[in-house]
Amino acid sequence: MCGIAGWVDFGNDLRTHRATVEAMAETMSLRGPDDGDVWISPHAALGHRRLAVIDPVGGAQPMRRGAAVLTYSGEVYNFRELRAELAAKGYEFTTSSDTEVVAHAYREWGADFVTRLNGMFGFAIWDTEKEELLLVRDRVGVKPVYYHPTAQGIVFGSEPKTILANPAVRRVVNPDGFTSFLMLQANMAGDTLFDGIQELQPGEYLKVGRNGIDKRRYWRLEARKHEDDLDTTVATVRSLMEDIVERQLVSDVPLGMLLSGGIDSSLLTALAAKANTGDVLHTFAIDFVGNSEAFDASADGLRTTEDGPYIQQVVDYVDCLHKDVAVDTQGLSDPEVRRNVLAAWDLPNHLGDMDVSLYLLFRAVREHCTVAISGEGADEVFGGYPWVHDPKALEIPIYPWMAFQVLRGTPGPFSLFSEDVINRTGMWDRLGGMYAEGLAEVPRLEGESPEQARMREVNYLDLTRFMRALLDRKDRMSMALGLEVRVPFCDHRLIEYMFNVPWEMKTRDGVGKWLLREAAGDLLPQSVLQRPKSAFPSTLDTGYDAMLRAGLKHIMDNGDNEPIRPFINATAAQEVIDGTDAAGGGTWNRLRTESLLRANSWIKKYEVDMSPLL
Repeated sequence: MCGIAGWVDFGNDLRTHRATVEAMAETMSLRGPDDGDVWISPHAALGHRRLAVIDPVGGAQPMRRGAAVLTYSGEVYNFRELRAELAAKGYEFTTSSDTEVVAHAYREWGADFVTRLNGMFGFAIWDTEKEELLLVRDRVGVKPVYYHPTAQGIVFGSEPKTILANPAVRRVVNPDGFTSFLMLQANMAGDTLFDGIQELQPGEYLKVGRNGIDKRRYWRLEARKHEDDLDTTVATVRSLMEDIVERQLVSDVPLGMLLSGGIDSSLLTALAAKANTGDVLHTFAIDFVGNSEAFDASADGLRTTEDGPYIQQVVDYVDCLHKDVAVDTQGLSDPEVRRNVLAAWDLPNHLGDMDVSLYLLFRAVREHCTVAISGEGADEVFGGYPWVHDPKALEIPIYPWMAFQVLRGTPGPFSLFSEDVINRTGMWDRLGGMYAEGLAEVPRLEGESPEQARMREVNYLDLTRFMRALLDRKDRMSMALGLEVRVPFCDHRLIEYMFNVPWEMKTRDGVGKWLLREAAGDLLPQSVLQRPKSAFPSTLDTGYDAMLRAGLKHIMDNGDNEPIRPFINATAAQEVIDGTDAAGGGTWNRLRTESLLRANSWIKKYEVDMSPLL
């Protein structure tokens, strides 16, 4: 796992810009703390920072094989099969890395070789003979890729900061990107909050040559009739999960498991323990100081049980070595930690203590491991979220997770921004338009009932929209600490199969992820198999909310010295500060305060020109 950087310019000799290319690559030093280098030719420059996971000695980059020069981030889990196939065709390998397999695969099959890859990746290949760049992102979007078109080429990198290190790139807000930020929604057009900086979408690649940029989609979900009976479906899911976990355990550095005691992470832990023939398996979980005493199962409907007892049952059942990482309000409020989190994102967000706490968890995990395995994606794949089981939420013509919160009276993440700003962004029209665009994309299966078709829509939106924010959070918080996190439930083979499994097989008697529980079978205690969905934990300490209110008060008191001030609904903000707002406290309500604080810090840190929104 690594960080990539690059620049293509057909009107410039990039050999005279080595310092800029090196500066771009250096922005990725946290993603790749082990090594780094640049490769420069007249019209193309590639930079790389490496986190050594497979073949630590031989996998240095940028890597050149024939006409292909590669800067690569990620893991290809089927690299051994591809290596054998390529060796049979006469290709010689001098390393045991998956990077070299990717380079030779491009030489043999051209750009379409990406359809042969199983994994998470973001990479660029410069073809010295064609003078053409190929920029690729994995099917699901586990690894990030950003780019900025220029008059005669492109600037790209794993994160916006890489592109911003090029002095030719301006730091101006993009109103469309800001609208997506207000709604906490992935911008499927690729717009970010920085004008001109685009995000390559999952399952896309683009080619850059003298004739410009050609962007293509190489993978999308398809609707097919599910032919397997229930027993075969359960067996297929189990077989897929066993194969996926076994592949993702491959590592030349220490590896651990993230364990919450839910069905997702517990199943992965059990499968890993079963496949692991080496040392004892290490597991890690987050534990908020004081949460046990303050826990209330009825507080927000998202956490009805505590993690601790279930974690211990899994640890005892599969015999692993477990460590709880305790997080308190002082750590969550630490200014340096919060600056690091913002720097990891390069963008503001509404995730609040849920990304700060994840950063602190990963910081502790990194002391023991370089690779961790996480259960992200299971709720989207198997139907675990509460809104997919709420008929009223599914009737409202907006994103189901938004409808679920509307029914609960939760304020939107944008609700502390002024109505004038919201109207100028066209947010309400854009929200309806984004939802309609999502529905228009959904693959349809002839003969499906209206109920089945609706569940397919919800599943598609969860997979392509909601999951994006969680995968981004996982990537940014882990890679900011040089930790690679793998997500087995995001294997495209599993997603393709489960997308076409009928809803009545996925769930029974209102039990979410019933099919996954059946596939887990004898691997886990019954109490864990039957545990209801419980969301990622959030601190219950009211001291954290007091910290947020103090931050908001500081902004309101400092007026013109705080750049977000002109965008605030002053009345609503004062109610939050006074504790008189109707929404009260709680996890979801604090996110709207976080949005203002993060946006303010983002504007100042990155010196963003906000004039397009004024």
